[in-house]
Amino acid sequence: MPSLSEADRKSLLDLARFAVNEAVLHERLPANIPKEGICAERCGVFVTLNVNGKLHGCIGVVEPEETLGEAIVRSAASAAKSDPRFPPLKSEELSGLKVEISLLSPLEPVGADAYEIGKHGLLILQGQHRGLLLPQVAIEHRLSREQFLEETCRKAGLPREAWRDPQTRILGFTCEVFSEERFPAAS
Repeated sequence: MPSLSEADRKSLLDLARFAVNEAVLHERLPANIPKEGICAERCGVFVTLNVNGKLHGCIGVVEPEETLGEAIVRSAASAAKSDPRFPPLKSEELSGLKVEISLLSPLEPVGADAYEIGKHGLLILQGQHRGLLLPQVAIEHRLSREQFLEETCRKAGLPREAWRDPQTRILGFTCEVFSEERFPAAS
C-alpha cells in the first residue's frame, strides 16, 4: 500500500470514529461505507481505542477479505463493543476517546533475530494458535526482542518459548500508524 496523504489519514480516522459512535450510540454499523479512493484498497488493519489515555480495545484483520473501508468500520465497532479484554465502550466514555489506526504491510516469514523492535510487528502461528502484536507494543512496554517473541506466543495461547519450536511460524510486518492525536476528532 502506498503511503497515505494527510487527507487519507484524516478520512480513515473520521470513518473509524463514526463507526464507534454508531456502534455505541445506536447499536449498528454505518449504513453507507465509502468504497472509493483509499477505502477501496485492501490491506490488513487494526483499530486501537484509548479512553483517557488507557487502552480500551484493539481489533483488526490481518489478511483482508473486504475493502479497507469495510474493515475499518467492522474493526472499530468491534474494538468498541466486542474486545473480550474490555467492557463495551459506554456513551459517556466517547468524550475521552482517541482512535488509532495501524495499516499492515503484507506478512513475510522472518527469523527470530531478523526483525527490528518498534519497526516490525509479529504474527506467531502454530497449529490452530495465532497471536499478533503490533510494532508499537514493543516500544510502549519496553520489550526486548526475546520478550516480544514471548509475549506474541503468550497472546497466541502458546508457551512463552514456543517461538523456538521448529513447528512455529514467525511472520513479520510493518505498519503505518496514525491517530487522532495528530488529527483531533471533529465535534
